[in-house]
Amino acid sequence: MNASTLASTLALLNGDPAILGQVALCYSPFIDRHRAVTATRLTVFPLHADVSLDAAQLLHAIGTVWPADGGKVSLNIASENLLQQLLAAGPSANLMVEVPAFMACDPAHSAALIALHAQGNELLLKGVPLNELPRAVLPCFKYAIVDLSADRRLNETAATRAASAPRSIPHVQSGITNMAELDASFERGAVAVLGWPIDDAIPESANASGPAAKKAGETDMQVIVELIHRVDQGDSYERMEQTLKREPTLAFKLMRYINSPAFGLSVEISSFRHAIMLLGHQRLKRWLALLLATASKDQNLKPVMFAAVRRGLFMEELVRASSDEEMRNEMFICGVFSLLDRMFRQPFSVLLKTIPVPERVRQALIDNTGPYQPYVELVRAVESESLSDFRSAADSLMLSVAEINRAQLRALTMAAQLE
Repeated sequence: MNASTLASTLALLNGDPAILGQVALCYSPFIDRHRAVTATRLTVFPLHADVSLDAAQLLHAIGTVWPADGGKVSLNIASENLLQQLLAAGPSANLMVEVPAFMACDPAHSAALIALHAQGNELLLKGVPLNELPRAVLPCFKYAIVDLSADRRLNETAATRAASAPRSIPHVQSGITNMAELDASFERGAVAVLGWPIDDAIPESANASGPAAKKAGETDMQVIVELIHRVDQGDSYERMEQTLKREPTLAFKLMRYINSPAFGLSVEISSFRHAIMLLGHQRLKRWLALLLATASKDQNLKPVMFAAVRRGLFMEELVRASSDEEMRNEMFICGVFSLLDRMFRQPFSVLLKTIPVPERVRQALIDNTGPYQPYVELVRAVESESLSDFRSAADSLMLSVAEINRAQLRALTMAAQLE
């Protein structure tokens, strides 16, 4: 998607299709054995049981983010009627569809499932069937989604697991919240996991003094922190360029970010000095924050980096209508930095001694207070796929569901452009 196409997409999302005010959207990643994010799961919760929902409107909104020639997204529709409509609508082949077991067992849906499978859509069986699936339907499902809380093999030993009958469909483990659960799921034979393995406990204290206490291969993180300090102190363009030149791969990554359609510049940036002169110190600081949050070479941190990018973009989009550019930049930094403690395995009280951040960002990350904290809670509610938390966070911010959904879809669109 080029810059003009991205602009058209964002313009469409600035409209107000009725369904964006009738459902709550949440997202989470599919993660493979190599810790790479291979697809996004989009969960759709109806807000009112008595409101008729339009599958065509939903597919249109989804298509602005994941067009037919774009990345994969798995649709988890928490409405039987809306899902029935979607099955009949013939969604593009890059859309995977999750089908509850009770619907998969019902012969009334067999023809639609067989047709969708023949069209090339991947179908995922969700939940444990109480009866056998129709013989013609079983081959339509590529994976079964097995939630961690309902996995009957959770307490099996390796020996008993080996002796157990193999699953008829390869499975994806959902409900993952930390790395131990992720590792154990793959050991039990999962082909992928669904969830956010970002809830590992952070030590209350650490001997290291923050990112400067580097691990092998993390020198680029030190350079980014140094650059953030130089920007904060208003150093000359020449000194900042000299610092960046110590890490050519880092300079390349920054140029790639700045020249992406998501950044919205009308001219191509050809050098770091050119970038500083055109962007200014404040806008540069936000992209250095993004670089810091995505600089780790640790494979296990890929899902964390995936989350950090989307948090920053989502929080910024939530206040896009504000005329306060400083606030938008700070919200971006707050979202991107909100997982640094997971990346560096150190509490924010230690980390932020070495990384300069605005006071309102510091309040949110260290004290869990201040004007940005409710936005962090909203992002967490979306990531956790909790409708009750979504409603509570939206009410506390006095934001409409439509505003939140539009901001979320715009952020997901721009995140795809950065990658």
